[in-house]
Amino acid sequence: MSEKPNYSFEMSAQARGLLCVAGVDEVGRGPLCGPVTAAAVVLDPARIPEGLNDSKKLSAKRRAALAEEIRATARWCVAHASVEEIDAINIYHASHLAMCRAVAGLDVAPDHVLVDGNRIPKDLPHSAEAIVKGDGRSVSIAAASILAKEARDLLMVDLAQQFPGYGWERNAGYPTKDHLEALLNLGVTPVHRRSFKPVHNILCQGKNLSG
Repeated sequence: MSEKPNYSFEMSAQARGLLCVAGVDEVGRGPLCGPVTAAAVVLDPARIPEGLNDSKKLSAKRRAALAEEIRATARWCVAHASVEEIDAINIYHASHLAMCRAVAGLDVAPDHVLVDGNRIPKDLPHSAEAIVKGDGRSVSIAAASILAKEARDLLMVDLAQQFPGYGWERNAGYPTKDHLEALLNLGVTPVHRRSFKPVHNILCQGKNLSG
């Protein structure tokens, strides 16, 4: 396995006649609030941005620059599953729902989908393969991870302005010390995931100050 993602999974699919290959990844399974976000990307093999990698391994500046390049050179779609959907069907199924929406939102139907992780979403109506740690192995999945993270981080910055004090512009909704303290002091907001234990526990203690 190479240290950086490459185009070998895509080439293998194309050699089997599956010419249009999309990579799909999600971000936001761990946060206590906000949607889970997925992106699907079909790269142009002649215009693959240099330096694609797992979004977690890139600096914020590099990630933003690559996201701009991906949006300019590839076919892509970003989609979400809402807090209400996460609470209704659980985060695992909601992340797969967001992935299916991202693939469905592409302006071309892919012949094959490379999915980050060890499971293929059951409602994905395409030929697909699951790739463990795919965002560090496939450039298409890496590109999807970058777009998903950029989109969700920006969304959390917007939500931080609507609900100040939780530090979402810094922590993206993850259960950091400052976020957990704010949850205790300020209460649960409408965009918190009520099915997640720290939020659920506070609601049970009657500390929901948002009404």
